[in-house]
Amino acid sequence: MPVQPLIGVTTYLCRARWGVAWDLPAALLPDAYPQYVRRGGGLVAMLPPDDPTAAGPLLRRLDGLVLAGGEDLDPALYWEEPHPRAGTPVPERDRWELALLEAALEQGVPVLGICRGMQLMNIHAGGTLCQHLPDEVGHEGHNPVVGAFREHAVTVVPGTRTATLVKGSAVATHHHQGVARLGEGLVASAHAEDGTVEAVELPGAAFAVGVQWHPEVGDEYGLVRGVVEAARG
Repeated sequence: MPVQPLIGVTTYLCRARWGVAWDLPAALLPDAYPQYVRRGGGLVAMLPPDDPTAAGPLLRRLDGLVLAGGEDLDPALYWEEPHPRAGTPVPERDRWELALLEAALEQGVPVLGICRGMQLMNIHAGGTLCQHLPDEVGHEGHNPVVGAFREHAVTVVPGTRTATLVKGSAVATHHHQGVARLGEGLVASAHAEDGTVEAVELPGAAFAVGVQWHPEVGDEYGLVRGVVEAARG
């Protein structure tokens, strides 16, 4: 049986309710993420926000990293004021995941960014975000129903790593922000029909790919298998 790499997946940090009485701060992760990693051949370790100085030692014990979706990133990270439609940031999570990404790139640990995770990769590279896409593209097609995923088409760029991993053109979407200025060194590797950047990658890295959509809710496992294979390597 092939070795199963240990893949860390970042978590939300929010208040949650469960059972008949509990209403407490919680580090949580939709179950679709660990199922996605398992189906790609990996073992899962959840990574709740921690002291950023712990990121380097932690990454030396992991084989791969998935930056999960979630809350809007703090626009102060890219020197902008919040848009009226921007969500409340979670600074602890922002700092932790930026440190994880930095450590992963330094150590050559494969990285997959999903939705917020792709946006984090862009900010880390010095890029910026459009804080409310309908202002830019003129429609709500990337997030038509709050709390529900919908599909739209994407076109991958031939010759990119993303193109070797993503089959088909329909992806599950739920986001209202996206890439504005692309970060230094990143390549846009997929686009929506309206021109929105839907995937980025870092050429030359062991594996560093981010997608704006949510592959964990579909039945396409090329991206996570790419991370797992890179982790085995």
